[in-house]
Amino acid sequence: MPMQIAVYPGTFDPITNGHTDLIERAAKRFDTVIVAIHSSGSKAPAFSWEERVALAREVLAGHQNVVVEGFEGLLVDFARRHHAGVILRGLRAVSDFEYEFQLASMNRQLAPEIETLFMTPDEHYAYVSSSLVREIAGLGGDVTPFVHEKVVAALKQRLR
Repeated sequence: MPMQIAVYPGTFDPITNGHTDLIERAAKRFDTVIVAIHSSGSKAPAFSWEERVALAREVLAGHQNVVVEGFEGLLVDFARRHHAGVILRGLRAVSDFEYEFQLASMNRQLAPEIETLFMTPDEHYAYVSSSLVREIAGLGGDVTPFVHEKVVAALKQRLR
């Protein structure tokens, strides 16, 4: 049986407990999960690409079959280079579905051999997003229930 590799793409600015929940659950179902952090040239992230990759590596250290890599360009090209047969996407709410459906449809046109799999986070994290975490932290709020302690420290350092 061929090795099953899944790619979980995003900007992860920063990685949240919702992301980690999906990654840990996916790691039980796939031989390898590649957390693919996009350079996100069209967005203005709070953390640099290198910082986002480093934070994700710290948060996910100890997960034997999880790899964190940065990438640029098309996701399907990245997935092909890594022989991934699955793209994982997280759905928090119905409002995510339309955009995610559009992405999945486009990726299927570009790479019909790669399947998109949608996962929902644990209900404790269904409302957590990186942008909300950044906003709460920026306003001096406590984000410890939503992100790993390494991310809390990085946010405090960034917002000083």
